[in-house]
Amino acid sequence: MSVKQPIAADEFQYVSTLVRERSAIVLEVGKEYLVESRLTALARTLEYDSLSSLIRELRTKKCPQLVNHVIEAMTTNETLFFRDRHPFEALQEDIIPDLIKKRADSKKLTFWCAASSSGQEPYSVCIMLREHFPQLLNWDIQFICSDISELMLKRTREGIYSQLEINRGMPARLMVKYFLKEGATWQAKPELREMITTRQLNLAGQWATIPPCDIVFIRNVLIYFDTTVKREILGKIRRILKPGGTMLLGGSETTIHIDDEYERVRAAGSWVYRVAS
Repeated sequence: MSVKQPIAADEFQYVSTLVRERSAIVLEVGKEYLVESRLTALARTLEYDSLSSLIRELRTKKCPQLVNHVIEAMTTNETLFFRDRHPFEALQEDIIPDLIKKRADSKKLTFWCAASSSGQEPYSVCIMLREHFPQLLNWDIQFICSDISELMLKRTREGIYSQLEINRGMPARLMVKYFLKEGATWQAKPELREMITTRQLNLAGQWATIPPCDIVFIRNVLIYFDTTVKREILGKIRRILKPGGTMLLGGSETTIHIDDEYERVRAAGSWVYRVAS
């Protein structure tokens, strides 16, 4: 690949428009460095001689596979195990015990991680359930993991993590209890992997495959969308939340001034969201 060159203004405009149309992710002016670094790496991987060559082929041929590669490259997949800690305390101390009482008759719970990335969040929740709520082993538990990236969903299904990834948030005691060492990597044990199902999903598109849910995790995702798309997503979540269900957002995210049909509820030091009664 030739010497790295800055992305041209028209190239950035084309990529940002394409990414917004296909994923609703907003790449504002000032994010040129992000597009340049990620697509330069993609161009090198796909053996293009320059970033401009990749974008030129993207514009002229509109190859679906290349478009998917670009969308995946521009999707942020930053994650770690037990991220932020407080939401997991809220689940353990308030949300799950409350749902166990409310769903005692049906003995059924449905979880949805709306942007599961490489799987650290859903596996963290599954470990928390097995550690603190053994009575749920006899319940009908459905845990859906969705993401726009098929590569990330594959990683979630496999549950394989490097030593660096496993060290980010996973206590050593839980690591040796729920993961198997495979050479230089760690793989989630079958009993964890069997708890989850994966579905490719664009949050800005149709959600036909998502059933009514008791808990929806959509943490640190809405920050990438504009207000209109945020409002659409929150409205769709509202319609699939079961009565008494809970939505968890990232620490910097809120429904306030976006969707007033939610109420913000305190749970073990965290704010969570429920449909206002």
